[in-house]
Amino acid sequence: MAATPEQPATATPRRKAGRHRGEGQWAMGHFTPLNGNEQFKKDDDSLNVRTRIETIYSKRGFDSIDPNDLRGRMRWWGLYTQRKPGIDGGKTAVLEPEELDDRYFMLRVRIDGGRLTTAQLRAIGEVSQEYARGTADITDRQNIQLHWIRIEDVPAIWQKLEAVGLSTTEACGDCPRVIIGSPVAGIAADEIIDGSPAVDEIHDRYIGSKEFSNLPRKFKTAISGSPVQDVVHEINDIAFVGVVHPEHGPGFDVWVGGGLSTNPRLAERLGAWVPLDEVADVWAGVVGIFRDYGYRRLRTRARLKFLMADWGPAKFRQVLEDEYLKRPLVDGPAPDEPSSRWRDHVGVHQQQDGRFYVGFAPRVGRVDGSTLAKIADLAAAHGSDRLRTTVEQKMIILDVEQDRVESLAAGLEALGFQVKPSPFRRGTMACTGIEYCKLAIVETKARGAALIEELERRLPEFDEPLTININGCPNACARIQTADIGLKGQLMLDGDGNQVEGFQVHLGGALGLEAGFGRKVRGLKVTSAELPDYVERVLGKFQEEREEDERFATWAARASAESLS
Repeated sequence: MAATPEQPATATPRRKAGRHRGEGQWAMGHFTPLNGNEQFKKDDDSLNVRTRIETIYSKRGFDSIDPNDLRGRMRWWGLYTQRKPGIDGGKTAVLEPEELDDRYFMLRVRIDGGRLTTAQLRAIGEVSQEYARGTADITDRQNIQLHWIRIEDVPAIWQKLEAVGLSTTEACGDCPRVIIGSPVAGIAADEIIDGSPAVDEIHDRYIGSKEFSNLPRKFKTAISGSPVQDVVHEINDIAFVGVVHPEHGPGFDVWVGGGLSTNPRLAERLGAWVPLDEVADVWAGVVGIFRDYGYRRLRTRARLKFLMADWGPAKFRQVLEDEYLKRPLVDGPAPDEPSSRWRDHVGVHQQQDGRFYVGFAPRVGRVDGSTLAKIADLAAAHGSDRLRTTVEQKMIILDVEQDRVESLAAGLEALGFQVKPSPFRRGTMACTGIEYCKLAIVETKARGAALIEELERRLPEFDEPLTININGCPNACARIQTADIGLKGQLMLDGDGNQVEGFQVHLGGALGLEAGFGRKVRGLKVTSAELPDYVERVLGKFQEEREEDERFATWAARASAESLS
């Protein structure tokens, strides 16, 4: 049963809120909306806005949209207003929302598990070309984002996407967002367990359901049975990581409470082993805890990581078992270390069935509608109907016969993609940036692409795994804290005293092996123009000072401030 202000879905007795504010937890009796977001969610379930988009807004135009729908409920259907062109980063935190809003939208296409057919990719490409000025970005959560969308065109776009089994349902908003999954689930020869059935069950049972359509904030899910650990499980609200139980066999280890932004926190293990057929129930229990006990008073404390920090994994597991599952969970082992330092599946790899999958690297996730259609055609011409997106802004073509691999790789190269990319192309990602995002302060996509080209020219022999993550603001959509070199956009003064775009530098972050957040060296900032010089300099110091087989993150943790500056 869905929790509402009249009937919380928990066995915990209600307590009167009294005069204190509490944290806005429904399960504690604190139902009074405590901020504007909680008020508009109480006024009308955000999923209901689709009807108004189809029957009113798409017919009457942008000016007819209710402000609470425009900057609130429409997110539940994947729609954000994009940044009005020409507004510099210094005004991001100064202007009112209506001053930043363009009359166009970003539209996020939800791709659970990163799974696409050639028909689906072709449809996205066609939507991009017809309605989005050719734009398309692969995100680091396996989605594809389009820009320049007019409200008048949204119903036609939905019709085209839904005809091939795609949707934008709950692609944004305070709800369960896309379920990221191993892009080679059910395919890779070294897989521990295929999590695809759990991704499908969660999606079919709960996505678009009003049971979880009003959460305190967004909820991020990851499921992977790959030994590569390819879904950044450490920074999701909930993650199921493939393990082998000594008695029960393959299943999943449960992690809860990860997240980045301005208060980064790594997820913690509950110490519980879950079989495949129970993943959806455990997932629903954790989401139920977030809905009922999550903090709603302040948006800045409304993520699950804050509740987990206060409760700890032992209490969280106890509440999950006692109040939601009504049964104990099985204790289980921790996962092994990742089997590879690269977690993106780029390159040529043999499948379980003897065929091959081919992973390739766009630059910082930026593609376009015409190219997406060409990728679909290329895959089909080489015998494949299946493609995947990854959490590293990469793509994979599946089911290629061995004698077609070389031809496919050549076709991808002709489109500008590389099957054997440099570490810089392979390891650099960037968020949307100031070009479209209303929160951004600096440009990111073009900066990232230019940085890749410059580093490839300057350091052609560098061949170590390396991640460079570029973010346009402090919100960490590009995971700056967990990168070898994380770059957080900000405005700064150059040597001549002019205000310019630049970055605060984080060094030595990591996921997987020795997961942790990057080091900030006091005063270490770099202008956008100086960025290639800085990265070249710090990588030179790394190569000079590293011990045998030492990773960049390990070196950065011990290096002197002088070596890092």
